[in-house]
Amino acid sequence: MSKVQLITFDLDDTFWDIGPVIINAEMTTRKWLEEKVGEIEWGTLQSFLELRNQLAKNDQSLNWDLGKLRREIFRVKLSPIISNSKELEDLVNQAFDFFLNKRHEVVFYDGVIDALEALSTKYELGVLTNGNADIKRLGIDKYFNFSISSADVKSNKPEEGHFKKALSNSKLLPQEVIHVGDHQINDVTGALNAGMHAVWFNKDAAEWAQNYNQPTTFSDWYNYQKIEELSI
Repeated sequence: MSKVQLITFDLDDTFWDIGPVIINAEMTTRKWLEEKVGEIEWGTLQSFLELRNQLAKNDQSLNWDLGKLRREIFRVKLSPIISNSKELEDLVNQAFDFFLNKRHEVVFYDGVIDALEALSTKYELGVLTNGNADIKRLGIDKYFNFSISSADVKSNKPEEGHFKKALSNSKLLPQEVIHVGDHQINDVTGALNAGMHAVWFNKDAAEWAQNYNQPTTFSDWYNYQKIEELSI
């Protein structure tokens, strides 16, 4: 077995719980916008999801560029209220900036920072995310050699884009890389399909639901040494 030299990580739901973060960002941005323009017809959750799906169907890039998708949603919701195109675009961009700031108000799981500090002294570290969190904004960029988002590779995990780019950036063989993430398909299956090792972060004690053996698993970042077992 080749010696592991690089460990890559997912972000959302691997380093923090993303659900409450997005809900807070959504609600506070809506309130901020309505303070500026008055009441906005946001619709139900179902209609919101349908709008997302329709927008992504019309423009495939919205499947992997979440910033562009978010701006387009704001544009759709604000255009019935603001007729001036420049005013509309200015407010869309301001709303997105406001949302993105709130999106970065994350609470790291206990032990994450300690684990990154320890692992970064032994391995190269990278980020492979389908989201748009910015490790510099989060103050953790000092631990990582690179960060790859879906917008960077124009695709989402489990497709090969993130994993191929990580190998290209690091100039390593797949067997010299471990990928760590919470999603059984996007992270674990995607990494294994790319020839890498995979470690499943299973905070909520979910059942393993894939048709192959469960990989090395841990549920608490204070037990991050589980990751290193694959490097021995």
